[in-house]
Amino acid sequence: MRTEDEEMEPMTKNVDQPAAAPRRLEDLGRVHFLGLGGVGVSAVARLMQARGTTISGTDGKDLPVLHELADGGARVHVGYAAENLGEVDTVVASSIIKDGNPEYDEAVRRGVRILHRSEGLAATMEGHRVVTIAGTHGKTTTTSLVAVMLRHAGLAPSFAIGANVGGLGVNAELGDGRIFVAEADESDGSFMNYTPDVAVVTNVEADHLDHYGTAEAVHESFYRFASLLPPDGLLVACADDDGAAALAERVRRERPDVRVQTYGFSDGADWQLAEAHADGLRYGCRLGFGTAGTATLDLAVPGDHNLLNAAAAFAVGHEFGMSAEQAVAGLASFSGAARRFEYRGEEAGVRVYDDYAHHPTEVAAALRAGRAVSAGHRVHVLFQPHLFSRTKEFSREFAEALSLADSAHVLEIYPARETPIEGVTSDLVTDALSTDGGFVAADDAASRLAASARPGDIVMTVGAGDVTEYGPRILDALRATAVSAG
Repeated sequence: MRTEDEEMEPMTKNVDQPAAAPRRLEDLGRVHFLGLGGVGVSAVARLMQARGTTISGTDGKDLPVLHELADGGARVHVGYAAENLGEVDTVVASSIIKDGNPEYDEAVRRGVRILHRSEGLAATMEGHRVVTIAGTHGKTTTTSLVAVMLRHAGLAPSFAIGANVGGLGVNAELGDGRIFVAEADESDGSFMNYTPDVAVVTNVEADHLDHYGTAEAVHESFYRFASLLPPDGLLVACADDDGAAALAERVRRERPDVRVQTYGFSDGADWQLAEAHADGLRYGCRLGFGTAGTATLDLAVPGDHNLLNAAAAFAVGHEFGMSAEQAVAGLASFSGAARRFEYRGEEAGVRVYDDYAHHPTEVAAALRAGRAVSAGHRVHVLFQPHLFSRTKEFSREFAEALSLADSAHVLEIYPARETPIEGVTSDLVTDALSTDGGFVAADDAASRLAASARPGDIVMTVGAGDVTEYGPRILDALRATAVSAG
């Protein structure tokens, strides 16, 4: 199973600087995709195929999406070989593709144009009003909320999202409308390749320091992203996040030709949230929007962080002329994105959820969401640290976030693209925990979590690696425990 972090590994080429100009799709000719089965690259392939581009591609694994694209006429290969490249004019490469891949090397040898997947995606946006959603956390959910809301209102948006979304059916689609909504990834600087009319920034925090080096560089990159907006473009930024709020103030100061709107629970936010509350499994609040009045948000996804995401989406809907009633109805229909507090099942009265959170702020938000729907019962988490560098940088912050749970069990670090760092292990996190739990071996994780939980409790699997595979195992262990007890 391919984990989402594989789509975010840095390429050998530099994508920190914006492209000189958006690529015109008609100029790309025949396009070959490397890493075709990945969530990001397959999204671009779907969009190009829908626009009539002749496409082909290769992946190292035989995945269902390859068959979908082949059914649409694509020439598809499983396993890389130089001859697979064929007669093509452009290569679009996944972020996991590096020197040494035979098709990448063959493209370099021939002098074929090679684009990062974000440049390929930008080419599909031509002729649309573009909304890009960026942020250290929350961009996938916010992009999903915007796309679902616009579709519910009949605006038929095109979209590209970093996860599958139940209410949309796929993670990328070419709509009949003139709005294009896209998740913009900051992890490798590739969000600089877009030309947005509306930019949403959910938060700005230190992360991906293996790429940026310093927190200051992260903040500067987000300013350059916001600076891509044209005169009279719109920046929507979260007032509750220090980094996003500082970005909003800087844009107001240095780009007075750009409109800026903020949202949050904070006093002074342009889109003001208040009175957050749970109602069974739904979660809501009051949203005030200037002199236009108030609306009541009612979401199927819990947590204050999702209310913030919905407020950002509401602001986008307002920009495109949606009524408050249309926006509220569309947001209420959103059932969640894959691996974002995703319900995996229930056994022996214990509900199991899965979440992609891999930064301390995200982990804390996920656990608070779990607490919000726990109805006073206990919350247990199985956490897998992601990257040695991130664990070293944020071990105490991870421990503090995990301690919001009644028990926190921590797996070994998922290395992804990194080699081990001496002295950096999961012990850095578990030694600082102030809740029950501790380190757990992979083979013992499911049984340990099942033994910890009681009817009414919630169990969460959290992290960007293969911890997502433990949900079904925990459900099996809960079922087995209940049978043996009966």
